[in-house]
Amino acid sequence: MIARMSELFVRTLREDPADAEVPSHTWLVRGGYIRRAAPGIYSWLPLGLKVLQNVERIVREEMDAIGGQEVRFPALLPREPYDATGRWTDYGPNIFRLKDRKGADYLLGPTHEEMFALVVKDLYSSYKDLPLTLYQIQTKYRDEPRPRAGILRGREFVMKDSYTFDIDVDSFREQYAKHRAAYIKIFDRLGFEYAVVSAMSGAMGGSASEEFLALSETGEDTFVRSPGGYAANVEAVRTPLPDPVPYDDVPAAHVEDTPDTPTIATLVAVANERFPRSDRDWTAADTLKNVVLMVTEPDGTRAPLVIGLPGDREVDLKRVGAQLEPAEVEVFDAFADYPMLVKGYIGPQVLGKDSGSGIRYLTDPRVGEGTRWITGANVNGQHVFDLVRGRDFDADGSIEAAEVRAGDPAPDGSGPLELARGIEMGHIFQLGTRYAEALGLRVLDQNGKLVTVTMGSYGLGVSRAVAAVADNTCDEKGLVWPRELAPYLVHVVVAGKDPAALAWATDLGTQLDEAGVSVLLDDRKASPGVKFADAEVLGMPTILVVGRGFADGQVELRDRRSGDRRDLTLDDALAETMAHAHGRTSIDATALG
Repeated sequence: MIARMSELFVRTLREDPADAEVPSHTWLVRGGYIRRAAPGIYSWLPLGLKVLQNVERIVREEMDAIGGQEVRFPALLPREPYDATGRWTDYGPNIFRLKDRKGADYLLGPTHEEMFALVVKDLYSSYKDLPLTLYQIQTKYRDEPRPRAGILRGREFVMKDSYTFDIDVDSFREQYAKHRAAYIKIFDRLGFEYAVVSAMSGAMGGSASEEFLALSETGEDTFVRSPGGYAANVEAVRTPLPDPVPYDDVPAAHVEDTPDTPTIATLVAVANERFPRSDRDWTAADTLKNVVLMVTEPDGTRAPLVIGLPGDREVDLKRVGAQLEPAEVEVFDAFADYPMLVKGYIGPQVLGKDSGSGIRYLTDPRVGEGTRWITGANVNGQHVFDLVRGRDFDADGSIEAAEVRAGDPAPDGSGPLELARGIEMGHIFQLGTRYAEALGLRVLDQNGKLVTVTMGSYGLGVSRAVAAVADNTCDEKGLVWPRELAPYLVHVVVAGKDPAALAWATDLGTQLDEAGVSVLLDDRKASPGVKFADAEVLGMPTILVVGRGFADGQVELRDRRSGDRRDLTLDDALAETMAHAHGRTSIDATALG
């Protein structure tokens, strides 16, 4: 049955929502696809729900094609399995916890590794039952501290999560490859540009993971790629470790007065003027900047962490946070509680777990053995010169903390890196045996020996895909849906008051619908301008205008993406509209009069 705008539960808006930060948020709200219920929580209205269901259909088709079997777990979950894996604590404040009337602890599921592992443990016991792929499409919940960008980063969202169970690593690798190929097919069908990059596993754990990122200038994730094919989320970039530097000819470390040096640039200027090197000038990269952060563990324990890195680099808090998960990281402001930390003049001499301060000290990989530095002397107005790593100070470990820059060498030697931004759409993990071991998921192998099952986890943002496609395909006038996702393939606009035109358009729409082409008919008593504007905002791929030319036996076919138009005779309208709706013909703009 054709849908009529006069009956459809939709109201388009002429003004952008006040809290909109990205195009998808603007147009999905203005087009009446979604409606805000609370921060990070949205209702799906009829048009939006149709798009969401189309994404789900594509995901199901490709998951079923690789042998996946669909299940559905509850969203309200008991605490005990998450205690067993440590994630009740590790998730910190990022999950919704609640108690029932008897005082038992529950959470709203952010992801379901534990539940999948337990159901397989309950039902399967032999290698003959494996390999196995299970998946679900379900609403998830995470207590985002800063929900933003509409449905791109919400507290409630729809996700496809699937899991593979294998007897050994070789079998798992086959399953992982199948999932990876299925994801490529899914994102190809969704119709937006994306990149596959190496990523951090974070709180999920596991040996390795990859992200599928929709390319977007407004995306929250920064990734890098090289001409030679290297691609990684910035959190996963690893700086090549430098070879040790000989320091036999480096002068002994010496403390010097350095007043009036509030910045790295002023410090370098003073160093070259008063304490010049014999081999070359000092640069910002020769200064050791020690940045203090406050780290909060999931149990609430707080402690400072100092990170040493070259002074020409800034600390990337997102990179640091990814490596310290599940702990949370924030800027340090408690200098009054730690008098040994002299703000602006912190040096490594008083740092380290074995020092008197007990403050953990980590360094960027560029601060290698034998490197020579200018750094703080832990006294106001003084710096240490010629301080050598391995001779004069050391650290508790290394951390990838510095910003990644365009032009940095790729870790694999494949050329200089370029930066790009994207939206995380999918994340696939090589979990290994972490969850299976914690929950006792074991089966008998061919020799009758109990072995721990190897697992993989594969997440895909279904509701987020709606926003990512909208962001990637919209224009300055509104949404532009690809055919696989559009709520309706054809939007018939009756632009006039002629009853005969409405009757003809209704009949044409009925014929299209009977032929399997979904139709939205704008039969409202509104001005042509309003109807045209709404057609552009709503974004159906094919628009058929029944307007002034109807009296002369003509209607107009429009392509929403290209904006091209063509006049059709009434006799040709059905066949031409059907062909365009199925993507079998395009409109030749050069043929327009």
